[in-house]
Amino acid sequence: MSANGSSESSCRSEVRPTNNTCFQKELSITASVISMTVGIFSNSLALFILLKSYSSIRTKSRASFLLFASSLVITDLLGHLINGSLVLFVYSAEKKWENFDPYQIICTIFGACMVFFGLSPLFLGSAMAVERCIGVTRPIFHSTVLASHHMKRLLGVIWLLAALVAALPVMLSRPYKVQSSRSWCFFHIEQPKDWLDVLLPLLFSLLGLLALLLSIVCNTLTSCVLIQAKLRHKHHCRSMPYHIEMICQLLAIMLVSCICWGPLLIHVTILSTRATDESPSFSLLTIRMATWNQILDPWVYILLRKAVLRKIFVLLHSCCGLKFYTLNWWQRSMLHSSVESSSSSGAPSDCRCLGKTPVHNVVIKSIT
Repeated sequence: MSANGSSESSCRSEVRPTNNTCFQKELSITASVISMTVGIFSNSLALFILLKSYSSIRTKSRASFLLFASSLVITDLLGHLINGSLVLFVYSAEKKWENFDPYQIICTIFGACMVFFGLSPLFLGSAMAVERCIGVTRPIFHSTVLASHHMKRLLGVIWLLAALVAALPVMLSRPYKVQSSRSWCFFHIEQPKDWLDVLLPLLFSLLGLLALLLSIVCNTLTSCVLIQAKLRHKHHCRSMPYHIEMICQLLAIMLVSCICWGPLLIHVTILSTRATDESPSFSLLTIRMATWNQILDPWVYILLRKAVLRKIFVLLHSCCGLKFYTLNWWQRSMLHSSVESSSSSGAPSDCRCLGKTPVHNVVIKSIT
């Protein structure tokens, strides 16, 4: 367990240190600094874009989506700030946990933050997928029953659930443990002592995998309904650009989460259910892949926007000299979307797209 830590911390104490060990230590610090800087910049930029869109939008369904998206970006930003600062502190102390953390207070905070800021984006991504699935497949129910305060309560429940899972090791007297690389803290997955040491990491991994599975199912269903609605109604639908933009962002978030978090969640599940030795290098690789999820998430909202995609189509049109029919459709979509956002909106934007009758357009004839 202390092989990496003792070899890397001896760069200054040994008379003839190995250049390879010192280079690896400097490379790890540099990579952590770059990851933290890029993550903070990306999430700050995405948060500015989302808040600007949230303040100007009037469509109820899109407002709910932007609420969850902004919360996801804020969570990723705080995760980079807190976890990144803890990582830099550990490296600056040369990973000597017994010196700067004799009572395991920092390790407990570090492990709890890793779990909380790991589960929260997965839960938020699945909640966004469920919300869009209901908004597309059941637009009347979404517009009449699911109010904004329901979405805010759901957001609070998501954060509370992630915090509860993160606090379970402390409440059950199973504190977080310094891992083999000595650069981060997590559950006790090496040589578990009893069933609690198996249950806690297994609960974390299964909840994460369940959130990914729920996102896959809901996004697939939503995409199929939108494709069916597009093929059924050849005329232009006002809300279709909004739906397409949101489902593209959700599919990108789902893909990024599966690639970044899938290896870690599966790795933790295998270690929890089997008596196998942990590979420190592979565990460190999976946790670094998971941190890239917080860097790539904001770029989904930065790049997958109608304005950016329209500029890409224009650039390709001017460079290649090709005639893109998609560009004309996108311009019409932008025009209809601007008209929709300037008018009062509610259920009709979702209902008309799917061939359903809005609530307030139903004429009730009195019986005389």
